[in-house]
Amino acid sequence: MQVRCCTNLPLRGGSFKVYVYTYFGGKLQKRRIVATGALPYANGPIHIGHLVEYLQVDFWTRFQKLRGHECLYICADDTHGTPIMVKARELGVTPEAYIAQSKADHMRDFADFGIEFDYFGSTNDPENKQLAEEFYGKMRDAGHTEVRDIEQLYCDHDKMFLPDRFVKGTCPVCASKDQYGDSCDVCGSTYAPIEMKDARCTICSTPPVQRKSSHVFFKLDHFREFLQQWVPGHTSSEVANKLSEWTSGELRDWDISRDKPYFGFEIPGLKDKFFYVWVDAPIGYISSTWNWCKQNGKELKDYWLDPKTENYHFIGKDIVYFHCLFWPAMLKTTGYNLPREVFVHGMLTVNGEKMSKSKGTSVTARKYLEHLDPMYLRYYYACKINGHLHDVDLNLEDFAGRVNSDLIGKITNLGSRGAQMLSKRLEGRMGTLSGDALKLVQLAQSKSEEIAGHYEKRDFGKALTEVRALADEANRYFDELAPWKLINTEPEATREVLTSVLNVFRLLTIYLAPVLPKYADRVAKLMNEQAYVWQDTSKILTNVNIGNYEHLAVRIELPKIQQMIEESKVTDNKTSPPAPSAKAAAPANDGVIEIDDFMKVDLRIAKIVSAEAVEGADKLLRLKVDLGELGERQIIAGIKAAYAPESLVGRLTIVVANLKPRQMKFGLSEGMVLAAGAGGKDLFILSPDSGAQAGQKVK
Repeated sequence: MQVRCCTNLPLRGGSFKVYVYTYFGGKLQKRRIVATGALPYANGPIHIGHLVEYLQVDFWTRFQKLRGHECLYICADDTHGTPIMVKARELGVTPEAYIAQSKADHMRDFADFGIEFDYFGSTNDPENKQLAEEFYGKMRDAGHTEVRDIEQLYCDHDKMFLPDRFVKGTCPVCASKDQYGDSCDVCGSTYAPIEMKDARCTICSTPPVQRKSSHVFFKLDHFREFLQQWVPGHTSSEVANKLSEWTSGELRDWDISRDKPYFGFEIPGLKDKFFYVWVDAPIGYISSTWNWCKQNGKELKDYWLDPKTENYHFIGKDIVYFHCLFWPAMLKTTGYNLPREVFVHGMLTVNGEKMSKSKGTSVTARKYLEHLDPMYLRYYYACKINGHLHDVDLNLEDFAGRVNSDLIGKITNLGSRGAQMLSKRLEGRMGTLSGDALKLVQLAQSKSEEIAGHYEKRDFGKALTEVRALADEANRYFDELAPWKLINTEPEATREVLTSVLNVFRLLTIYLAPVLPKYADRVAKLMNEQAYVWQDTSKILTNVNIGNYEHLAVRIELPKIQQMIEESKVTDNKTSPPAPSAKAAAPANDGVIEIDDFMKVDLRIAKIVSAEAVEGADKLLRLKVDLGELGERQIIAGIKAAYAPESLVGRLTIVVANLKPRQMKFGLSEGMVLAAGAGGKDLFILSPDSGAQAGQKVK
């Protein structure tokens, strides 16, 4: 248990809050945590969309370790199912050989992106087979399974029953052609493969026949009341509301078996029947932990049967059904720990659209690594991920702008200028601190627990917003004192300025360490220190020598991004361009838009946190606005003639939140403030009625 109290300390005409945390027993209570990332399927390469998940788990688990907690990052390749079997057959190799190569490729990509698993296993491991049989035995013995006959589609040519995604045909609802065997992409209907018209096998195009087969079903409705109570307390409100659509009524039985031929584990006591891939896949979380325990002399029971252990799952919103209904029911049956929480994130879009092979935006991890430093993507994703269900947009122009402006221009430049001047002009030795120089460092130290709180909540965007704000403060201090001039007359005063700035840079680096671990290691080397832990934020460096400065980061070159996109483009010659629609034929300049066009504009309530004149600009103000769950943004607005900056602070206004960021001469503008009037002094920013809150959508 901790107690927090607050006091105010002055800084150059202002003040800042210092939060002091105390811990019973004199130290932070150590936690035992097991965090998992959803298992990547072994039937394809890792791409930048996958990395949204694996990087955020890496940020979070590294943070927990920096805080001194025992925290495992567990993952594995998902290796079973018909697609694996068919692909291995196409390549002329065994499924075992195919998944071994896939695992090696995945682990190489993850390692090169700095993703540090404590253990990365495989669902084909013998430990997973043993646990799958244990789970099934307990589910069966408790009366939660049932065997019954069903009608399925069977391909006589390939001698196999066809899973949903190995059947294509005409939708039985809207008659759209070339739809998969489980749902229609045109009308959204779901159905059984046997309901389709003109069904064909996707492997050989042969029309399948219907055959009867005995299958094992898991009686999920036995757990309806349990799930109704468990889900709201262990998922976000958005996820819980969605799941309530299922749990409010009878839950359908879940088919947990598949027929031979199938690559997977055979079900004990049932000849030629195999566990469906989604049965043994999540069990891979436990089996991989078990393998880690074997390697490290630990007991599995301490990590998956001890209620004091915190188990967390990170997943994409596309697999909520399996992780928040089926999996908790399986765990409830067997007695293993239920997750404390299932953290669900959105998908990746690129430039506001779904990833596209034809446009080159479906970039593999390996292709990215051929052109760009992984540190850039780690930093950008951290700026965008806020612990909510929203999709993450990789805007390529904004990506380059944020990295070059913030990581390079603000943060790295702080260390570069300070360290190089200290080494070249002042023997590389720090001095002492007093007055404003000391207060600046104390300000940065005071943010330690606030930033830690953002990391704990997985709001990495807010954590990095605080880091950038501190960098801005340190750069202003550096520029105001102008040490490049001061050193000619007052070398010791210059040493104090550089000592202050380098201490702030060091603290920012520690705050960034979960996101940029290799960067942090290089800074620790510069400061002649060991690898950082969070507690190092309580330390101030004085009267010590720094090491030789080595370049920490370089700017992103836009041609490299463009080349990466070009090399990622895949042209599908089989796809013909869509016929022009009636809407497309309408005059483009008629001045009328459709409701769908208007709905693309994301209008939000924003609170103006700060406002200042832009030096060198006659009409511009630089605003920092709070958009609630979307974090803080910088907007450069042409309203200087109408408003004094101080009159805007604290006001609520309306902004366009999804406007493409624009790199201007005076900085990056990340939105637009709405105003009415003719211009100049005749401008009036729009304000909502009282009661509106920052971040709310304008509808």
